[in-house]
Amino acid sequence: MRPDLRTQQRDFLLEITRAITAQLDLSEVLRRVLYASLVMLAGRVGVVALSDKHDSRFTVRAYSGIAADDVPELNNKLQELMNPQDEGGFSREFLNSKLREMADEIDPRLAQSIAMPLVFAQKPLGLLIVFRSYQTSITPEDLNTLQSFADQAAIAVNNAQLYGELNQEHQRLEAILNNSGDGVFILNPDLTIQRVNYAFERMTGWRLEDAIDRPKDEIIVWDSLERPDIEDALEAGWARSDGALGRADTIYVEGDLLRRDGMTISIAITYAPLLTAEGRLESIIASVRDITNFRKAQELQSVFISTVQHELRTPITIIKGYASTLRRDDVQWDSETIRENVAIIEDEADRLTTLVEDLLTASKIQAARELRLNLADADLRAVAARSAARLESQTKHPIVLSFSANFPIVRGDETRLRQVIENLLTNAIKYSPEDTTITLGGRFTEKSVTVFVRDEGVGIPKDQIDKIFGRFYRVDDNLTSRTHGAGLGLYLVKAIVEAHGGEISVKSQVGNGSTFFFTLPRD
Repeated sequence: MRPDLRTQQRDFLLEITRAITAQLDLSEVLRRVLYASLVMLAGRVGVVALSDKHDSRFTVRAYSGIAADDVPELNNKLQELMNPQDEGGFSREFLNSKLREMADEIDPRLAQSIAMPLVFAQKPLGLLIVFRSYQTSITPEDLNTLQSFADQAAIAVNNAQLYGELNQEHQRLEAILNNSGDGVFILNPDLTIQRVNYAFERMTGWRLEDAIDRPKDEIIVWDSLERPDIEDALEAGWARSDGALGRADTIYVEGDLLRRDGMTISIAITYAPLLTAEGRLESIIASVRDITNFRKAQELQSVFISTVQHELRTPITIIKGYASTLRRDDVQWDSETIRENVAIIEDEADRLTTLVEDLLTASKIQAARELRLNLADADLRAVAARSAARLESQTKHPIVLSFSANFPIVRGDETRLRQVIENLLTNAIKYSPEDTTITLGGRFTEKSVTVFVRDEGVGIPKDQIDKIFGRFYRVDDNLTSRTHGAGLGLYLVKAIVEAHGGEISVKSQVGNGSTFFFTLPRD
């Protein structure tokens, strides 16, 4: 080869190597490697195959001069080429034979094949193959030049693969961060906001573009705080190798956060330090969890325990008191007194049974998220008559029945529907002045039946009507404190009615009483 030609070749190789190594996009690197190879070797067809890091299979990743339909068969030939049958590994004859088969598969007119392995740090990355339409000799100097190019190409491929993996990992972490149910914000060491995710935006009302670079205490504004925040921990030496709290500790705080729109939510924040190799604080990762519902659940649990404790203790105390009185040996009770005391014991036992039944039903609903029904033909008019008779004997309220003639039989769980009617009647009795009338009636259409309970009681404020069917909820008024109940009755009524495919509603006006309706399908 003439010196000027060799110089031109060297200059071209240097130029193309710079162009290849300057790229980090793998597809573009492979395109440039393939182009340079075809130019250097005057090739007509070129293939770049890369090794799959999971199963070590070689697959075509870039090609020129080949139809797309031929690529699957080339991949098969590559597997045969990279997995020789003899244990001795590759031989020149085996390599030439397989390259010839590949050339024939592409175009029988291809006369010569040149294969260059792409190896980086003794790790095989892939294979570069160029096919020429003519046969010529290749000098040792040419081989050295080609190998030098292949080595540079391998470096460029390796860098592009690493960049691709890093970029993929970055995207994966971005997806995890942005789609996390918990809020996340990242702080610089000076406690300015570096990054927030979508959940944090929803919780606080602060958008990403508004929060970035702002001081943390402008974004996290506490309405109330139960323990010291991150500022106090940093002053105490948190996240320093010589700090009192130690460098690996996390900080947990919770309290009520004042959102940007002025509303308040309860949150818990866990701060974790991100340190450099030298132990210097690089940033602080903070995970934010909305604990509003958790706190409400805790409050409900406390109310429930307190209420149930009171509701259970009262009938038990009454039953025990009257039973102890009747057992006194120093008094001879007349039959009327005994009958009255036993009636009171029976009433309190019924009250206790109802409470326990309600608690068990509520527990089943919470555990199974649905209520199992024993469906059969149910005569609601007869159920209502029995319930009215039983409860009327225990109260001074007259209970009037007002059912349409020929009121139909429905498909339902009679025991549960009795529970609905008795809970509605019990509520009406509790919240109505003595001697006022309670009406229990029913109407029907071709498709449904409706049962209602009307009282002349205190009524329900409009702002509480949507809440009365909640678990453990009791209307907030002076009468509530003087009446018994665990706040489960209407919750169970709604659950039982909806389990039957029905609906529950109420009409009420403060001072003029309430009417509860439940509607069930006839079929």
